[in-house]
Amino acid sequence: MAKKIIITIDGWSSCGKSTLAKQLAKELGYVYVDSGAMYRAITLYFLRNHVDWTDKKEVHNALESINLEFVFNPQRQASEIFLNGENVEFLIRDLVIAEKVSDVAAIREVRAFAVAQQQKMGAKKGIVMDGRDIGTVVFPKAELKIFMNADNAVRVERRFRELYEKNPNVTIEEVKNNLEMRDYIDSHREVSPLRKADDALELDNTNLTHEQQLHKALDWVNSRLHKA
Repeated sequence: MAKKIIITIDGWSSCGKSTLAKQLAKELGYVYVDSGAMYRAITLYFLRNHVDWTDKKEVHNALESINLEFVFNPQRQASEIFLNGENVEFLIRDLVIAEKVSDVAAIREVRAFAVAQQQKMGAKKGIVMDGRDIGTVVFPKAELKIFMNADNAVRVERRFRELYEKNPNVTIEEVKNNLEMRDYIDSHREVSPLRKADDALELDNTNLTHEQQLHKALDWVNSRLHKA
């Protein structure tokens, strides 16, 4: 049986982490786990149920009522996240969720809950997971760690185009402010702040196409597989 590895992809918001992770998973026949979707789904549950996430007891009780799973959708050829049996893949992409998810993801109990589920998913290897602390906290011994970056103006433009398709009323200024706020929270939070793992390979895709970034990442994968 061919050896399988764990691939982690960390980096700033709107750097294309999910795009690359999905590309790699499809190319390698690996399972793709969207850690950001997990935090977004938890945020959706908190907002729907009016959970006061500054109250530890409320957070603890809420987490006990949350079940997350990824289900493969053959029509889209992609995994989608289910929250307590409901497909919320598209609901969690709303700007309202984006504005709150960094706050929720910074909570120690929330991260412990998500990390435990992520580590369970990776027990058999053969997975690609993207997020903020996958290579530093979730899988510190992963065989391949990638840290993604891109020019700020490019990131804002990418995120704006993505949101504009769903909400033509969104402004580029709103998106810019949201990204700046998320960057600050992600890199300054007390629990698992965003940082590049010492052994991560940096991928700046400011001027790369999807095909170019995939080829670069696949070269790294093949290098790791040959070393194994």
